Amino acid sequence: MAGERITRVAATAGLAVVLLAAIGVQAVAIAASWGLPYWLLGGTAAVVVGVLALVRHRQRVVTATAGLAVAGSAVAAARLFDLPTEPGPALALASAVLVGSAVRALPPLPAGLIAAGGLVVAAGAWAAARPGAGGSGVVSLNGLCWLGGVAAGLTLRLLDERARAAAERVRRDERLELARELHDVVAHHVTGMVVQAQAAHLVGRRDPARATESLAGIEAAGGEALRAMRRLVGLLRDTADAPPASAGTEQIEELVERFRRQGPPVRLRLPAETAWPPEVTSTVHRIVREALTNVARHAPHTGQVTVDVAQEPDAVVVEVTDDASSTPAESRGGYGLIGLRERVEALGGTLRAGPRSGAGWSVRAVVPNGRAL
Repeated sequence: MAGERITRVAATAGLAVVLLAAIGVQAVAIAASWGLPYWLLGGTAAVVVGVLALVRHRQRVVTATAGLAVAGSAVAAARLFDLPTEPGPALALASAVLVGSAVRALPPLPAGLIAAGGLVVAAGAWAAARPGAGGSGVVSLNGLCWLGGVAAGLTLRLLDERARAAAERVRRDERLELARELHDVVAHHVTGMVVQAQAAHLVGRRDPARATESLAGIEAAGGEALRAMRRLVGLLRDTADAPPASAGTEQIEELVERFRRQGPPVRLRLPAETAWPPEVTSTVHRIVREALTNVARHAPHTGQVTVDVAQEPDAVVVEVTDDASSTPAESRGGYGLIGLRERVEALGGTLRAGPRSGAGWSVRAVVPNGRAL
């Protein structure tokens, strides 16, 4: 999503600034002591590994392996040609980023192998260090960078796994809710079919035309029931979330009224007619409920909330906006939106949640009304 892309770009830019600063400081230090030509090999290695660290998200195994190979080669070349001890600060930092990234995102085996490769480079730097070549401090820094990279990678890996587990719990809860509500959807359609069948039985002998109308109604209700069952049971088989049973506009009005009594003013606009399938009406209710819950939880100082439900030819458009200006956008995300987005997408719709231009937050969903199914 857009927020994640912005965060990643900002993190990459910050890392680039830090690496450039480390390269510059190291170049000045070696130029003042050894002479700048002695740092050309180490500087080139630092630039190469730094670039690999910046593009590590594309191919983590390749970039980490290549980066450690370059770092190891720099260590061996520094010892062989009597150059300043490597890896220097910039090279050590870039290598640690590659190791940490691999530990965080790769499967256990390749992550462990890359972490071990980083340890081998650190141990090789310790073995190749020479007294008087700036060795002890550089070797200690390299070891600390490797340890920090592994620790950061493991910590982020644990946080990622917890986030995935929480998201999966949300999806499972949604499917369980769907299973509980599936009976209501089936009962809604089957009850209508039973009533029409009874009517056809009563009037069939006296008025065959009316019996034919009842049979047509039974056929239509049966087709709609099959379509609803296909959607709902198909979603239960998959990992998507439920489009549950009926909750009409009356429930939306009650929901908004309860929120209005405890929170900021709400402007509500509903269409005059809502002849939607039960799973659509319930999804609309769920969208409004989740959006208002997020306003109450994350933006209690909102001045005005707008709930707009509009009927289009083949879809229902739901938009909930507020004008809060002091709430960080990052705090508005949550696992509720994860389940809600998957529920809407499972019905063939779209959901977009994010900050509005200027101030406030918007949740906008387009839910197909089932007429094209």
